[in-house]
Amino acid sequence: MSSLGHVPTRVKSKRTEVRLGAERDHFDKQQLSSISKAINSTEIPVKEKHARRIILGTHREKGAFTFWSYALGFTFPSSSILCWKFCHVLHKILRDGHRNVLQDCTRHYSSMVEIGEIWGNLHDRYGQLVTLYSKLLCTKLKFHTKHGDIPANLEITDEELERAAGTDINNVFQLSVEVFDYMDAELRLAETVLRQLNSSLAMTTLTSSQCRLAPLIQVIQDCSHLYHFAVKLLFKLHACLPADTLQGHRDRFHDQFHKLKNFFNRAKEMIYFKRLIQIPKLPESPPNFLHAASLAKHVKPVVVIPNEDEPEMQDDDDDEPEPLIEVRHATPTQQVDIFDQTFGPPNGGFDDRDLQIETLKRELELLRAELERVKAEAQRYITQLKSQINSLEAELEEQRAQKQRALVENEQLRMELEATRRRNTEHESLQTTFIEAEKRAQATEQRYNKLKEKHTELVSSHAELLRKSADTVKMLSVTQQTQEEVERTKQQLTFEMDRIKQESDMKMEEQRFEVERVKRELEEKMAEVTRIKATLQSSEETSEQINSSMTALQTEKERLMRSVSEKEAELSSLRQTAQLQQSSLQQERDKTSRELGELQGKLKEKTSQEEKMKQKLLEEQFALLQGTITEAETIIQDAIAKLDDPLHIRCTSSPDYLISRAEAALGSIDKVKKGHADYLRNMSDAGTLLRSLTQFSHLTADTIVNGSATAHMAPTDHADKLTENCRSCGTQSLLFLGEMKSKATLQKADPATIRIIIQKILHLGQELRPKGLDVRQEELGDLVDKEMAATSAAIEEAVRRIDEMMSQARKDTTGVKLEVNERILFSCTDLMKAIRMLVIASTDLQKEIVEGGRGAATIREFYAKNSRWTEGLISAAKAVGWGATEMVESADKVVLHTGKYEELIVCSHEIAASTAQLVAASKVKADRHSKKLTKLQHASRHVNEMAANVVASTKTGQEHLEDKDTMDFSGLSLIKLKKEEMESQVKVLELESMLDNERLRLGELRKKHYEIAGVPLDQLAEGNGETSSLVNPVTMSPKPLKPSLMKKPPLAQKPNIPPKNQFAYSVSFNFFFLFFADHCSQ
Repeated sequence: MSSLGHVPTRVKSKRTEVRLGAERDHFDKQQLSSISKAINSTEIPVKEKHARRIILGTHREKGAFTFWSYALGFTFPSSSILCWKFCHVLHKILRDGHRNVLQDCTRHYSSMVEIGEIWGNLHDRYGQLVTLYSKLLCTKLKFHTKHGDIPANLEITDEELERAAGTDINNVFQLSVEVFDYMDAELRLAETVLRQLNSSLAMTTLTSSQCRLAPLIQVIQDCSHLYHFAVKLLFKLHACLPADTLQGHRDRFHDQFHKLKNFFNRAKEMIYFKRLIQIPKLPESPPNFLHAASLAKHVKPVVVIPNEDEPEMQDDDDDEPEPLIEVRHATPTQQVDIFDQTFGPPNGGFDDRDLQIETLKRELELLRAELERVKAEAQRYITQLKSQINSLEAELEEQRAQKQRALVENEQLRMELEATRRRNTEHESLQTTFIEAEKRAQATEQRYNKLKEKHTELVSSHAELLRKSADTVKMLSVTQQTQEEVERTKQQLTFEMDRIKQESDMKMEEQRFEVERVKRELEEKMAEVTRIKATLQSSEETSEQINSSMTALQTEKERLMRSVSEKEAELSSLRQTAQLQQSSLQQERDKTSRELGELQGKLKEKTSQEEKMKQKLLEEQFALLQGTITEAETIIQDAIAKLDDPLHIRCTSSPDYLISRAEAALGSIDKVKKGHADYLRNMSDAGTLLRSLTQFSHLTADTIVNGSATAHMAPTDHADKLTENCRSCGTQSLLFLGEMKSKATLQKADPATIRIIIQKILHLGQELRPKGLDVRQEELGDLVDKEMAATSAAIEEAVRRIDEMMSQARKDTTGVKLEVNERILFSCTDLMKAIRMLVIASTDLQKEIVEGGRGAATIREFYAKNSRWTEGLISAAKAVGWGATEMVESADKVVLHTGKYEELIVCSHEIAASTAQLVAASKVKADRHSKKLTKLQHASRHVNEMAANVVASTKTGQEHLEDKDTMDFSGLSLIKLKKEEMESQVKVLELESMLDNERLRLGELRKKHYEIAGVPLDQLAEGNGETSSLVNPVTMSPKPLKPSLMKKPPLAQKPNIPPKNQFAYSVSFNFFFLFFADHCSQ
């Protein structure tokens, strides 16, 4: 045993090498046998077992090296059937072989191209198929080499296809084109095979037909996957690109869809395919890529290959079957003991593994029988499941159809709704346009007289050019007369030729009639000769008669012969005469054609002269256009230069005049556009375009100059925008005129950009117009003083009336009522005095602002320049005066017990808000460190305190005068108490509902008030940070979903609450007016 342990390693490795070499030789022999039996020149289909062994060989050696080493030894140019079967086997290897097969086949790409070129030049049925098949395989290799993520059998999931396509839409577009090319190669091969079978009327049961049909199984498998890829990629493209861009893709897909459906339908009818493959069913119509919902209807076509083994007839020379190996998950075999390999098994040659092998074989047979039974049962289950799937798919299709109909109806309703909305919008815009058109017509009539004067200058400058145009028209009329003479001469020659031709035809007809007459006479003579011969033959019995009449017949025959010769001579002479007439007629025709050619040459010469004259006229018109454009450019450049001219800074203009100039410029742009279109249609008449360009240049220059002048009086932001738009208008006008000046860019010149800029200038002009149109700017300063004086007068009148009410109350009332009335009237008097001090402080601050900001201008000019700020002061003064008057009225009613205490409280709030507006309007332009501003702020706080005193006095007096009886519940039972409780709850709910409704109405009233005041709600909601932050805290409504402007603070607060908290309502209005005044100052 010790000697056995020292076996040389060289002996072991040598025996291992011998064993591996024997296995390699066996593998090579088996592959060679399978390849030679699968690929030969016999016209029978490739057997499945041979192809399967070749495919298993590629998995065993992890490539196709052995296959190509044997395949390259075939003489492909010798047999087209050999090449056809080679392409079939290669197609199966690419689909089902090892993944490295693709790389090995790519190395021999040139060999496949060479095979296709050889048989493409030969007229052979299989040669044509080999050419198409080689192109298909080359396309397949290029596609899968470029897209390594897609295997050669095309079996990938939708997620893997998405990853392969990527997120770049250009890559998706290119991949879709390559899929279409791939599909075209597959369909061309299938159509050619089926066409050859139809032309030869071959049956699919014949081996020759099956040899051609066998590769179509792989074609069907590829086409089903390619169709699914195309549908997915096209839906993805339509989700990212416009439909017009993908029109070619849709047309190409529809063509391939109909071809593929025709191919599948024809293949289903063939008996050969029914037992080998289950062909999927395509939909009746291609998917609608314009609706993304159609993707849900798409069903991926699945090709099913039955699992029935091919009945293999074991050939005499077949090798023993090769055991199947696991392709995807190969497990390493157990390492055999080297000692047993070298010296054999122990126990004297007997091994227990033989018994195990026998046992395993018996178990294997049992398992095979069980497997067959399981397969049969599984096949039955599969059939049942397929029937269920078909029924479910039918139901699914019906549901999808219903969904599609619902989507279509929804889309129609949406389109109808949009159409109705568009019609309403168009109707409103038409009404607005009609009103604006009436205004523009009135302005146009006023400007028409001015335009007449400018038009006379244009007419004088064009007079000379019009004279030149008249000379050109005269020359053109002379040319037209010459052309008409040539036409008349041509018509005369044509009439003469027709007359000569008719005469010649009549002569030819007469000669033909004479010839026919001679022929008829000759035929009559010949018939007479025939009758004589017949008579001679009938009288042969009488020799005497023959002898006696021979002389007469001979004489008659000679006479007839002479007559025939005379007729022939006459016929020949007639022929010569006809030939002479034909020659003379031909000469006349030649002469006429020469004259016609000369006339045509003259006509061409006249036509060329006419074209030269037309070209000269066009050049003159274009030169006139260029001169006009040059002058227009000079006018606009002069207007642009005035934007930066220091001398132009003192020039001013009103927004109204700027609006009129801008509207006129917009009208001139329309005329330029119309004149441009007319000139492009008829370039020989540039009159309309010249007039419109002249008008356009002057009106555009006026708009630029007046826009700059208006900017000198406008606020900084509007001035900058207006100046920039005027400069852009001039620049774009020069660019447009430059395009009109060149023939290359004349057609694409478009004044749309100029229109947009002038519309912006028009909009800025409308924004700069003062809102108080009923008051002229020069009256604003006087109106401010009048309103402040009227406010002071109203306050003095209110104090006087309160004193009168105090005296009357002391006379008419006593006790608690007198005390309450005196307290309320005293607080009202204090409030009026505080308001008067506030008005005085505001007047002083305004004088300081005017003196500090007007500079060299007068007070009226200062108010006119700051019109919005002035309007804010006027509005605030009016509000204060009105509030004082209303408060006096409410106090009078309260004292006389005809009014409500709540009215007096609300008037106090309104007065506080009005004074806050006056303070805000005065504070906008005041110096931050001004002493008068500090005095005004102290006066404002004092007004708020006095208003709080009025509210407190009113509420205290209301509580003192109210009757508060003690509730007595002693006589109520439990049921009555419950009933009273329910009635009280009902009343509470009714009051809460009324409260909510009033709050809604209050919100709408405030909203309308803001709109009339000229402040949009969105600007009020946004405002600056201070305004928005202070408006929100005072919205104390219990319903948070309502807008903040619609919420009302509680009014039933006790008098002991600090005064500042009692005026949340006023604070809201204070900040509104702060924002309003700030907006007016801008």
